[in-house]
Amino acid sequence: MRTVNRICKTLLLCLACMCFFQMYVSAEQSKEMKVVFTHDLHSHLESFELEENGEEQQVGGFARMKTWLEQQPEDSEDILFLDGGDFSMGTLYQTVFETQAAELRMLGALGVDVTTFGNHEFDYRSSGLANMLAAAENSKDPLPALVVCNIDWEASLSGEQADESALLKDAFDRYGVQPYVMLEKNGVKIAVIGVFGKDSLACSPTCALSFKEPVDAVRETVQVIEQQEHADMIVCVSHSGTWEEEKKSEDELLAKAVPQIDLIISGHTHSILEKPIIHGETAIVSTGEYGARIGSMNLKQKENGRWQLEDYQLTLLDKRYENDAEIQKKTEEMGKSIDQEYMAQFGYKKDQVLTYNPWEFTKINGLGTILREETLGNLLADSYLYTVNNSETGDETPAKIAVVPSGCIRDTFHKDRDITAADAFQSLSLGIGADGIPGYPLVSVYLTGADIRTMAEVDASISPMMTTAQLYTSGLSYTINPSRLMLNKVTNTVLQDWEGNVETLMDDSLYRVVADLYTGQMLGAVEKKSFGLLSVVPRDASGEEISAEKLEDYIIYRDGKELKAWICAANYLDSFEKINGNSQIPEYYQTTHNRKVIENDSSFVAFMSNPSQAARMIFSIAAVLVVVLMLLVVLMIYKIAAHKKKRDK
Repeated sequence: MRTVNRICKTLLLCLACMCFFQMYVSAEQSKEMKVVFTHDLHSHLESFELEENGEEQQVGGFARMKTWLEQQPEDSEDILFLDGGDFSMGTLYQTVFETQAAELRMLGALGVDVTTFGNHEFDYRSSGLANMLAAAENSKDPLPALVVCNIDWEASLSGEQADESALLKDAFDRYGVQPYVMLEKNGVKIAVIGVFGKDSLACSPTCALSFKEPVDAVRETVQVIEQQEHADMIVCVSHSGTWEEEKKSEDELLAKAVPQIDLIISGHTHSILEKPIIHGETAIVSTGEYGARIGSMNLKQKENGRWQLEDYQLTLLDKRYENDAEIQKKTEEMGKSIDQEYMAQFGYKKDQVLTYNPWEFTKINGLGTILREETLGNLLADSYLYTVNNSETGDETPAKIAVVPSGCIRDTFHKDRDITAADAFQSLSLGIGADGIPGYPLVSVYLTGADIRTMAEVDASISPMMTTAQLYTSGLSYTINPSRLMLNKVTNTVLQDWEGNVETLMDDSLYRVVADLYTGQMLGAVEKKSFGLLSVVPRDASGEEISAEKLEDYIIYRDGKELKAWICAANYLDSFEKINGNSQIPEYYQTTHNRKVIENDSSFVAFMSNPSQAARMIFSIAAVLVVVLMLLVVLMIYKIAAHKKKRDK
């Protein structure tokens, strides 16, 4: 009996040891990971003003971001730091994009492990991007890895822009751009894939590269990773974005189509996801624009090898975080050349005060979200007309209309603040001209009255779904009835001067219209994007159509230089009447002026009256279909009757 007891005790002891050992091994195998992320930083290396909880405050900036990082309990080498692209274009630091590569170098200084390309990285064209990558390399500073998996090099190198593509291929190879990279953090092996979205490509008219279908390319890359790597985690830094309408939300479609992805850092749409979007075992996260917030999360590996997302936070980088001295100094060093390299050629200094703003303009994160006239949009559109019509541009015909899309407005003017030349630049900071100098130039084209009505319809029907497409105008007034059918919402369009005097818009007449180069390119692409239902055709003064490839021939020059959009804003702000040596934005811009009138009317008369050309086309097609359907019904009835008659015989 004693022997049996000894054996039982021994077995129980062994079993306990085995259980303890298994628990120990399981604990050892339970891996954890801290992920920090940004996206859509848009050259906001320094802090900036933002309204948060009804209060204007200074937020963001790389120096504050560094302080936040230093306060994290984890060792910085164990943190996976990722960026979702569009790290450039948005402040004066972009003007030294090619020579200083400030944005990429500062990402490296923060310790960012991997980033990807956004559409705005292509704003300075192929040569500009190639020069930036070379400048970053030559600096010998720490740099993040760059990944993108869906470039179609075969199509790019054999297409119409083969020379530009070859230039980028060489630059990408030198930098070491890859479809994905493998990293190891805190004992976790991580594969990080990059992808460039379809809407990103549509928003990048200066991109010379061709791209494969994003979902297909990511799926193929994941298969390679599964076959060749031993990754514990698969992460995608995506410049595709999320939208409220799930079937159009590219990163949600990606998550559902490639379920092996554990985490998607979603850039491009500037989304602020207070809670992650979860599809299956894939989490999608976004922290908003300009680095106002930094995203972070802890992940814990589950028994099936996938990851559980925990402690997800978006932290506002406000006054709680002081500027890190080392990062602040490095940032300032990179900005020292801005006046000399860029501003001096336009006769400005970045800190030069132009005027004072006593008025409340819509904050930049609210611009375009509601279909309405905006005082800030009016001011910027007016600056185009004012500058063009008071300058020698080689065209004696006065410009009648100016157009500014909300997506091209990158910052607002803050109330009770001096407005500097840097503020004017930041409001319209995008792009580059044919001269290779930062800043989109204005172009001068002619549109028929019918095309101008269509342009208004694009605003009324498309911008509620695509906020960056909302248009603000000078010289034009139109009425929108949101209750009407899509592509048939504009009920009245007239010319209107600054005093409110109106003039009938004649469908067959030509009117001189000014806009920045990007907007001109997008207007010319309306027909393709609307599948032929809408068409806006830029023309020259004689009425000849202007192709997209030739639009740069219609850039406006002043004093032998391209007239940049931001220069129009600076010139107009600097023109306001000075009293006792000081000036301010006029009271005219305290309110709106019926340039965009919203009239909700769901009555039958309002619904059917004054249909647009697209609506007439749709109604005609619908009428034809109804007639065809009726004929088919009559024919079917006739055949049934004939068959019955034959059977009765």
